[in-house]
Amino acid sequence: MAQRKNPFKRHRFPREIILLAVRWYCRYPLSCRDVRDLLAERGVTVDASTIHRWVRKFGPEIRQRAYGRHRS
Repeated sequence: MAQRKNPFKRHRFPREIILLAVRWYCRYPLSCRDVRDLLAERGVTVDASTIHRWVRKFGPEIRQRAYGRHRS
């Protein structure tokens, strides 16, 4: 069986931080700057443009898993 590639490989931040940021952006009416500020309150310094790139890369998969099969 072929092993799936790790989509988080080569990212500076841990998988948990990336997923948290993307979930906040996709779930709540927040801008990338809002998410940046929320992460900063928790001691994580990340640029808003980085969050935007994460949303573009991981957002569709998260939306699919959250809403894809359960909503029409």
